[in-house]
Amino acid sequence: MSDYIDFSQPSLWISVATILFNPTFWNIAAQSEYYHKTITKLFGGNPRAGCYALAVSIFSLGLLRDYLYDTALSHQPTHPTLLTPLLRLSAIPLFATGTTLVLSSMYALGVTGTYLGDYFGILMDAPVTTFPFNVSDAPMYHGSTLSFLATALWRGKPAGVVLTGVVAGAYAVARRWEDPFTGMIYAKREEERKKGGAKAL
Repeated sequence: MSDYIDFSQPSLWISVATILFNPTFWNIAAQSEYYHKTITKLFGGNPRAGCYALAVSIFSLGLLRDYLYDTALSHQPTHPTLLTPLLRLSAIPLFATGTTLVLSSMYALGVTGTYLGDYFGILMDAPVTTFPFNVSDAPMYHGSTLSFLATALWRGKPAGVVLTGVVAGAYAVARRWEDPFTGMIYAKREEERKKGGAKAL
């Protein structure tokens, strides 16, 4: 294993740190916003401005994470098996699929839907059930993971495959927090709607 993954490279561990940091950051920030309106207060009580600011932060951190991942791979050895034409070419449909899932989910959700607007009280009218949500329950996360794997295969880097596993694990842990919490937010809204309807009657 040490012949194909150089664990002594600081760039490898920096990449791991950013992969783990990003979902941790946005979950802590979003829950702080939900319970304490921390970000909204920073923007003079404007939740939409706060959500857009968080979106810029998350997007920028994502670019940094991707850059550091690419840097880490450049310091890692390649594996002959991963350099075979068939495996290398398999990266193309993987990357295309991953990019499609990410971009189409962003288009379907919009900025506030993509970047945790529900924690700011900016809720969607109804869950999105069209593509890509009819083929994946977490297209942003699944698409991003596929893109990481595609990059690793294209460059023939076993370390990239391992880092992709870290990405998948980080997203899986994040979803254990996010999915129930988001469900709670929308369930609470439905309860309030029912109460409002009952009062109207």
